[in-house]
Amino acid sequence: MARLPPDCNLLLSVSRMSGLLHFSRFTSRLPGALIAGVLFGTSLMSLPAHAQTPAPKLVGDAYRNVERLMATHAYAQALTAADGYLAQHATDPQMRLLKSRILTVTGKTAEAKALLQGLVQDYPEIPEPYNNLAALYAAEGDLGMAREALETAVRLHPRYAIALENLGDLYRRMALDAYERARAAGISAPTLAAKIRAVAP
Repeated sequence: MARLPPDCNLLLSVSRMSGLLHFSRFTSRLPGALIAGVLFGTSLMSLPAHAQTPAPKLVGDAYRNVERLMATHAYAQALTAADGYLAQHATDPQMRLLKSRILTVTGKTAEAKALLQGLVQDYPEIPEPYNNLAALYAAEGDLGMAREALETAVRLHPRYAIALENLGDLYRRMALDAYERARAAGISAPTLAAKIRAVAP
C-alpha cells in the first residue's frame, strides 16, 4: 500500500463545518465551513508499481519549487509549474495531489475534486486522496460521500490518524444532525437534550 511518511501528513485545515475535517499533504481534515490553510509535503513512502516517476532529484526539486511558490502565495506560478511538470509526467500522483491543493486554496474546488477523483481511480490503493476528497465533500454538505471516502481511507490505512480523527468528527456531526431532526420532529426528552450537548461543538 502506498502512503506518505508521518512528516508528510500535514493538514490543510478546513474551517470546520461546525467543526469538521482536515486536509493532508497527501492528507486532510473535514470542515466546518471552508478550507483555510495549505498542506505541505510531497513524498510518498512508496509508490504503486504502475506510477511512473523520473529520477528522485528531479522529483524533489519539482515538488520543492511548487511548494515554495505556494508558501509565498504565488499560486498562479505554482499552478504553471505543476502543469509544466505534469505535461511530462502526467501520471505522477504526488504532483497531481499538489495541483489539487493549489486548486483548492484558489477556490477552484470543482476542479480540485475532479483531479482527486481521477487520482483515486488511477491509484485506489493510496489513502490520502480519499481523505482530501472527504474534506471537499464535507465542505459541500455531502456528508454521506465524505463518510464513504473516509471509511475507504481508513480501510486502506487503519492507523491513518488524520483520517481517523476526521471520521470521528464526521460521525459527531452526523449524530448532531440526527438529534436536531429528532428535536424538530417533536421529541423533547431530557436524554435528547443531553445527547445534543454532548456532541455539539
